[in-house]
Amino acid sequence: MSTSFKDLIVWQKAHAFVLLVYNISCKFPNIERFGLCSQFQRAAVSIPANIAEGYRKLSKADKLRFINISQGSLEECRYYVILSKDLAYISTDEYKQLNGLIEDVSRLLNAYGRKIKESSFADEL
Repeated sequence: MSTSFKDLIVWQKAHAFVLLVYNISCKFPNIERFGLCSQFQRAAVSIPANIAEGYRKLSKADKLRFINISQGSLEECRYYVILSKDLAYISTDEYKQLNGLIEDVSRLLNAYGRKIKESSFADEL
């Protein structure tokens, strides 16, 4: 049983994704500072932030709503990774790194959501 959202592997991977997004997006052209860069960073931060916010919610429905928001933000980031690659803002290696973390977080979010649905008591997570 975890005692903090920080104990959740899904949160840890999502946080690692945010750090990578910030590291990579800070190299984007200045013209993107208030465009793609800002949107990408906001969507990335939304993933672990919603995991954290949903962690202490008491009902399954509330917990699942925050997981669903995280999943939506993750898919938004998936598009920003594709766009960044197509605009040649990121290298093939950076694309693979970002995509790998997206796949990991997606798989873990799906598993976490299933665990919430199957649990008898929401606070057992």
